[in-house]
Amino acid sequence: MDGTLVDTERDWLRTVAEALGADAGASEVTAYAGLPLADAGRRMAARDPALTAERATALLDRAFTARVRAGVTVQPGALRLLEQARARGVPVALVTASERAVADEVLGVLGRDRFAYSVAAGETRRGKPHPEPYRAAADALGVHPAECLAVEDTPTGVAAARAAGCRVLAVPTVPGIAPAPRVTVTTSLESVTLTR
Repeated sequence: MDGTLVDTERDWLRTVAEALGADAGASEVTAYAGLPLADAGRRMAARDPALTAERATALLDRAFTARVRAGVTVQPGALRLLEQARARGVPVALVTASERAVADEVLGVLGRDRFAYSVAAGETRRGKPHPEPYRAAADALGVHPAECLAVEDTPTGVAAARAAGCRVLAVPTVPGIAPAPRVTVTTSLESVTLTR
């Protein structure tokens, strides 16, 4: 979702950068790309002894949710790709490391009817980079993960999808994703067309 369907990965990294007092493009900030909120809070608290993981998580959650509620930009090609899936009868699930409140805001923008199912942070025992969120989505769709194409933008998301057994279409928002078996890398969803 963040970075693939809507341009919220940059919002997330700006939120982290402000909390860390760092540049949004700094490697210490981009390491947070694709992380679930609780993991990001723990990582931030480990850097600052004055913060607890719970407080860091709450600060990040409040700031990021406010950014998303202020408005999101749909990524170029995202709605066209979702429409192609609908036209071909391909069910779509949303799998995100964002919290349910953020996912619901984005689903409202994209149209809930475009998605058969969604998985947000905290709705599986383990989040990305563990494969469990992707496996849960595939189960809900009634398909094997090997039959799924995951669209991802971060190394964390790609790792989760690959570990689940999904094919991956990567549209990187941060460095660290290279083409590999069952991983195709592209610069934009605008260049992608569903053919079956």
